[in-house]
Amino acid sequence: MPNRLAHETSPYLLQHADNPVDWWPWSSEAFEEARKRNVPVLLSVGYSSCHWCHVMAHESFEDEETAEYLNAHFVSVKVDREERPDVDAVYMEAVQAATGQGGWPMTVFLTPDAEPFYFGTYFPPAPRQGMPSFRQVLQGVHQAWEERREEVAEVAGKIVRDLAGREISYGDARTPGEEELAQALLGLTREYDPQRGGFGGAPKFPPSMVLEFLLRHHARTGAEGALQMAQDTCERMARGGMYDQLGGGFARYSVDRDWVVPHFEHMLYDNALLCRVYAHLWRSTGSELARRVALETADFMVRELRTNEGGFASALDADSDDGTGRHVEGAYYVWTPAQLREVLGEEDAELAARHFGVTEEGTFEEGASVLQLPVRDGVSDAEKIASIHERLLAARAGRPAPGRDDKVVAAWNGLAIAALAETGAYFDRPDLVEAAVAAADLLVRLHLDEHARLTRTSRDGHAGANTGVLEDYADVAEGFLALASVTGEGVWLEFAGILLDQVLVRFTDPESGALYDTAADAERLIRRPQDPTDNAAPSGWTAAANALLSYAAHTGSEPHRTAAERALGVVKALGPRVPRFIGWGLAAAEALLDGPREVAVVGPALDDEGTRTLHRTALLGTAPGAVVAAGVPGSEEFPLLADRPLVGGEPAAYVCRNFTCDAPTTEPDRLRTVLSG
Repeated sequence: MPNRLAHETSPYLLQHADNPVDWWPWSSEAFEEARKRNVPVLLSVGYSSCHWCHVMAHESFEDEETAEYLNAHFVSVKVDREERPDVDAVYMEAVQAATGQGGWPMTVFLTPDAEPFYFGTYFPPAPRQGMPSFRQVLQGVHQAWEERREEVAEVAGKIVRDLAGREISYGDARTPGEEELAQALLGLTREYDPQRGGFGGAPKFPPSMVLEFLLRHHARTGAEGALQMAQDTCERMARGGMYDQLGGGFARYSVDRDWVVPHFEHMLYDNALLCRVYAHLWRSTGSELARRVALETADFMVRELRTNEGGFASALDADSDDGTGRHVEGAYYVWTPAQLREVLGEEDAELAARHFGVTEEGTFEEGASVLQLPVRDGVSDAEKIASIHERLLAARAGRPAPGRDDKVVAAWNGLAIAALAETGAYFDRPDLVEAAVAAADLLVRLHLDEHARLTRTSRDGHAGANTGVLEDYADVAEGFLALASVTGEGVWLEFAGILLDQVLVRFTDPESGALYDTAADAERLIRRPQDPTDNAAPSGWTAAANALLSYAAHTGSEPHRTAAERALGVVKALGPRVPRFIGWGLAAAEALLDGPREVAVVGPALDDEGTRTLHRTALLGTAPGAVVAAGVPGSEEFPLLADRPLVGGEPAAYVCRNFTCDAPTTEPDRLRTVLSG
């Protein structure tokens, strides 16, 4: 019989709806039940494309005996971290503080007052490599609860007090300057892997936000080292196994230092951020590889992640059926020499193996290889390679596809809107801009209520029950601002302003200017989460700083500009110390140091050829964080268009920064020079 999760909208929670465990969703009723029964709460946090979450579910949560013990002695609560990032953040901070590490699945035992007292991640069904079995953990926690309750309460109270004392060291209220950004660049240079690209050792994550900073820093200062690190990292990632050489799009991370074997789950946020980075790399360098990867990644998002309602699904699973009924990680993506021969014949299979680095020993498991583009001399027959590519892609389409988590997450859709809008504009792909507009329409129609409150998720056209967090407001505003610049439709600027006003009122500390991840009127947890560091995606804090700055450049709004500057004080504190984990904040600081520049393009009509040329030239400017408004003279769509007439009857571009404006120009070449950073 299905448990309480059967009524949820999260695909992850629905995966557990038929478990024999009597799961509850996160709710006050669950904790009330624990209070009534006088038992602890097991909190299990994961997400649908998490490999080890599936493993633990199969080993423990589908096991009748384990479920019986859990149901007798605990109230079990299951949380999708993508739906409730606030719950995840608060308890992950406790896990990391207690154990020095974290990850998913996250397993935390709580009192009925939601105070944590014992932590872990994955627990095996039998003792393994020094780890106790899950049953041993359950028995130990139950025994402690029954026999040493005072000790448990003392531990829980201490943890909560410690968390409360971990308020952000806000650092300096002043904004970061040249010195901090130069120190950040130096720190990145020290951690850079010159042989392989990227930063640090294994596992290697795509450093999208750091790459954005490096491109902006190069544009502003001309620092060749910054550009080189960005270029080389992008090339190595795109040639490695983390990039899907057949279908485009990026897997989550590389398990090795050489970008060979990925963790195969595909997340919307990674692909949105990387699509935008490669588009910006092309804008800076004209790299053909960057152009190809940006477009293929955009096409991957539209083809594989777009939902029927026009939004974008959150992820594709790492695992899929290998054709024998077994669910195996990477089964959809990897190839053996025998499989190549089966599809291509002997001669073409040999060429494909050389081209994609497929070996007899294999680069992955059981003799299979992840397709790569190894760097080599000599040029293969391009026509033959294209034919091989097409045939392998067609053959792969016949394999069982990975599962898709089709919930729409507001923040990640905001990132996708920005990426698709800009990529579409740069490469004359109106279909990509249209896909961005459709996703933005869905967010306004379904996720934004009449009080300007955002809902975090939706699925199948139905809004979820969870309220948006700071990253939702900030990333959706970022997407709308990009859309406004690309389409010349001022309504997207208005919607961005509505969201950013919520950030000022509900997420900002009026005293210090610090930002919180949850709104002042959100559900109270044991601590109000607040994390300015950028990890897999921009933190709400730095995303808000960047969007506030762009909005202020568009509108001249002093409160938004001031809020952006105050928020960026944290970059002054963290940039020189941990530059890898504040990349988006550093990118926003680059925009602040450059102005950012405000560009108004006026013409007799947006589809007039001269206007379109100037508009596109403005969008292709590399000046960090420049904002673009385009329209007809006298238009009220954008504040930047006010008092901007045509020049001699011709379309013209006006560029201002720091309260000073250049003479308007009708020449695209002149505009290109002015906006080249």
